[in-house]
Amino acid sequence: MENKTEIAFFDIETTVPTRPGQGYAMLEFGAILVCPKKLEELRSYSTLVRPSNPKLISSLSVRCNGIMPEAVVSAPSFADIADTVYDILHGRIWAGHNIVRFDCVRIREAFAEIGREAPEPKGTIDTLALLTQKFGRRAGNMKMASLATYFKLGNQTHRSLDDVKMNIEVLKHCATVLFLESSLPDTFPENHWVSPNAITRSRNGKSPALNKDSPSSSSHIKSTPALSPENDRAEEKPSLFSPLTSSTVEKVPYSVASNTAQPDTFDMVALGNEMNAASLQLDVTMEENPILQPPEMPSTVTVPESCSDSLGFLEPGEVSLPSIRALHVPFFRGSQRIKLFYEGAILQLCCPRLRIRFGISKKFSDHAGRPRLSFVVDASPSLCGVLDTCDSIVQKVYADSGCSSDWRCVVSRRQGFVNYPTVRLNIPTAVNGDVAQYATDMYLKEPSGTTQKLIFSKFDATELDTFLKPGTFVDSYLSLDPYDYQQSSGIRLVATKLIIHNE
Repeated sequence: MENKTEIAFFDIETTVPTRPGQGYAMLEFGAILVCPKKLEELRSYSTLVRPSNPKLISSLSVRCNGIMPEAVVSAPSFADIADTVYDILHGRIWAGHNIVRFDCVRIREAFAEIGREAPEPKGTIDTLALLTQKFGRRAGNMKMASLATYFKLGNQTHRSLDDVKMNIEVLKHCATVLFLESSLPDTFPENHWVSPNAITRSRNGKSPALNKDSPSSSSHIKSTPALSPENDRAEEKPSLFSPLTSSTVEKVPYSVASNTAQPDTFDMVALGNEMNAASLQLDVTMEENPILQPPEMPSTVTVPESCSDSLGFLEPGEVSLPSIRALHVPFFRGSQRIKLFYEGAILQLCCPRLRIRFGISKKFSDHAGRPRLSFVVDASPSLCGVLDTCDSIVQKVYADSGCSSDWRCVVSRRQGFVNYPTVRLNIPTAVNGDVAQYATDMYLKEPSGTTQKLIFSKFDATELDTFLKPGTFVDSYLSLDPYDYQQSSGIRLVATKLIIHNE
């Protein structure tokens, strides 16, 4: 790959799908090549793009970016600009706001549609993840509009080149603040920007997380809501970054929790390297675990006879709904996240004999292209009661924090299927170097009561289909992870252990 030192900041404007499975159509591409040491603009390029089907430009799309159908009639098609886009992007570090989940995907789709090989980045810096980690949520929900409002940079236009320029200006402002804070620690103590209502200790010295009488909305960070909506660029929990190279992680000389000196705040390459190290520790779906080698025969293990026997997990019927709390807890370098608590401990659920409604889904992918696996189960009335309460509590805390994202209820209820609510269970991925496997412990329980742990030698989603089939019953041990990512927020159910009934 040719050695290109510039960072390619870019942004894509698209149509907004109005029905499931419709997909996106590119309407505009804009990019600025930037010197990584000075953040100096070296070259810029922007053009409208004529979609193959102009009817995809709906009124919703127009409200989002203002690009009318008549504006793109005489614009070049993507095939016409493909060479230029390839030249700008290939072999360079890609940068942008939420590009890992949205813009990078759209670029690859566009090249695939015209039968061309897509450009490949030398590395990827997603400023959404970068600023969430480095700057914290002091600006609110971390949308570009919210960050621009925080720094009084004007309104976001949702036009490609304007958004790229705003992205660079936001990055400069954040870097300046972080530089001042790191240079003058006595003047700017750690977390000085956090609202007084954020996590503090009570007069008796206890943390609110351990105080049963703490109201669910008593701790939040004051923030500024977004001025205007963005394209729906997220489906689930955010992917933190796209790695620069597989060898970069091995060369990072410090870890996220290290107390050693931090790199130059303005050094974009160092920030990209640090995100590689940080992501392995922060992303709940990409936790680093050793790869297990399969034995010749699965070993027989002992598992609890009931969920109550598993320390820290409660069956839904054991949960007193008024005792559920949602609190902000420290997350990473001044940022915070919401966790659900029950009587002083993190709320975790064990749900016996959940019936699988829909098998393994591979609809979504992580930054490396691996599928994020999930499946759908029928939810019992007691489970629905707990999850509905958690929804209500967490949604209120997010609203009090200035969140304007669309709330996605954890329990899915379809009209005409009132008696059959469902929930989606997610299977996290563990990564060791370039090798991935399931982070969920899975067991197979025979009719005789014998239980064997399932050991998988490779990450193969189709292999799970033979175990997690519709109609199968599973005992599910679940963690509840609230999220707020761009236009979507909700609670994600992560399966930490599954006992599959082989009946």
